[in-house]
Amino acid sequence: MNMRKQLLTWMLSASVIIVSAQEHAQPQPKVLTFDDAVTIALQNGLLFNQQKNNLQYNQIQKVQSVVAVGPTISATGTGSQINGNSFNPNTGTVINGVRDNITGSFNANINLFSGFNRIDSIKQYYNQLDAQAYYVNRTSQDLINTVGTQYLQVMLDVELMKIAKENFDALDKQLKQVKEQVNLGARSPVDEYNQDALTKAAELRFVQAEITLNNDKTLLTQTLLIDPFEQYDVEKPKWDINTIDYDVNKIEELADKAKQFRGDYLRAVKTEATYKYSAAAAKGFMMPTLYAFGTYGSAYNNQHGVPDSVSHGQTTQIIVNDPSAASGYSIQNQTTYTTVSNPEKPRPFSEQFRANNVFKQYGLQLNIPIFNGLQNRTNYVQQKVLYENAILNRKNVEYQIKNDVIRALRNYMGVRKSYTVSLDQYRAAELALQLETERYNLGVSSFVDFANANRVFVQAQTDRAQAEYRLMFQKVLVDYAVGTLKPEDFK
Repeated sequence: MNMRKQLLTWMLSASVIIVSAQEHAQPQPKVLTFDDAVTIALQNGLLFNQQKNNLQYNQIQKVQSVVAVGPTISATGTGSQINGNSFNPNTGTVINGVRDNITGSFNANINLFSGFNRIDSIKQYYNQLDAQAYYVNRTSQDLINTVGTQYLQVMLDVELMKIAKENFDALDKQLKQVKEQVNLGARSPVDEYNQDALTKAAELRFVQAEITLNNDKTLLTQTLLIDPFEQYDVEKPKWDINTIDYDVNKIEELADKAKQFRGDYLRAVKTEATYKYSAAAAKGFMMPTLYAFGTYGSAYNNQHGVPDSVSHGQTTQIIVNDPSAASGYSIQNQTTYTTVSNPEKPRPFSEQFRANNVFKQYGLQLNIPIFNGLQNRTNYVQQKVLYENAILNRKNVEYQIKNDVIRALRNYMGVRKSYTVSLDQYRAAELALQLETERYNLGVSSFVDFANANRVFVQAQTDRAQAEYRLMFQKVLVDYAVGTLKPEDFK
């Protein structure tokens, strides 16, 4: 018998150890703090990183607009072989045969005047770069605001699921007590059915809260672009909600401050200036353009089949003894050949390319646009319309930021007041539920009164949690409206 007890004890101990080891072997979800969420979002954010890439493009456009004021320099080289009739500029004759031709030149031109088009283009791209930089800044704030809203919702979902679970556990415990009382005859079976229905409803709310949490977690995961198979828990930021305070009487002051910091407004201002100068630059194309140009080059020609030297024959008459002649002498022709350099042979490359065939060309060119199908004027009108639309957009953003600041501050006041009210509501509902539960257990209160007290208490818990988390994130919302939201604020 003792052996059986020892064996049973050993098996139970082994089972506990195995279960404990399995629990420890399961990977624990990592904790994703709000600071981590903001950092990850700025690293992986799709639109934010796209706009940062566009900023690099705007930077090179600005540099190019400045360099374009200088001269345009190019080098040209051509090598060809001609077989057949061609004009040889080296000899000034038309030849039939194979000829090599090599030319090379350096060319330069500079825009001396084009209606100040280049100056306006530089100003255009400078303002365009600034507008993009402000857009990148505002895009980062948009991303932080989005992450803040989604992170807040996930934290609230966790709290609501916790409330639903605690309510379900409390009602389940109450159900067991009612069952015992029914078995003892102290309660009617209908009380058990009512309690069971109330408990199942609480369990249903718990399951629905869990589903909502999973859906909102998925949305946050998509925004952060992290592995959806990686499990994580959120952590409540250690922010003191009592330090969050804004003076509603300073709405106009904050609205003026927003015009200095809001990236979308500053972008609208710079975009307006961009189209102003782009319209001026387009107008410059309708004015005369003066260019200075210069070319320095040389050439080399080589005709195939031309010998290096030629022989010249010279005939002379000499008197020789000739017995057959009457006078005993006769005159004979004698030809002497002399080899000399061929004057038609092409000169060497160094002589032709470096000295003989060098040419220079320079001068001024004036272009006066007379008619080109109204292309320049159409382009100018297009840029002018974009400028006028940019003015309207800037005015619209100006009104928008005022409304954003007013709404954010008034919402802050409403949320702060609702948080204070929710605390009083929670304390009253908690006390009412405690008293009603005691009365219900003593049988002096109906199930309807108990169920109503429980419903009010659960709603009070929910309202308190929502008000607390919303008040906590009012700093993010107000700073976002003013334009002073920065990632380092959450370090």
